[in-house]
Amino acid sequence: MKFDKITNENILLFAIQHYDNPQCEGEGEFLDDMKRFKYLKRLFRRYEESGDLKERLILNHIIVLNNVFGAEAASTLLIFKIEQKFWSELKTFMEFLGMLPENELKDIEINEHIKRVLEKL
Repeated sequence: MKFDKITNENILLFAIQHYDNPQCEGEGEFLDDMKRFKYLKRLFRRYEESGDLKERLILNHIIVLNNVFGAEAASTLLIFKIEQKFWSELKTFMEFLGMLPENELKDIEINEHIKRVLEKL
């Protein structure tokens, strides 16, 4: 199935279609991987509220999503699922990992603080 536009109504179908986890033993593992988007939102919110950046945990979640959905679908899902107010943070991590598609989030500034933290890893 081809998706012309991702919406709240078809996002789950889009995710299922692109999910590729050879070790997946059922729906539960897929749903656990989908929860990673919620965890990322929570981590970005914590950073916004307290300045507490869990950069390794954020990187881990994004890398796992990239591995199970593929780079293109993971990018689409991340941009759709993560609130726009966190796109600067998201863009910084995606650029660091080299997984930001060309022309995506081009009008969004990267977060310089996060960039400096990631460069030290």
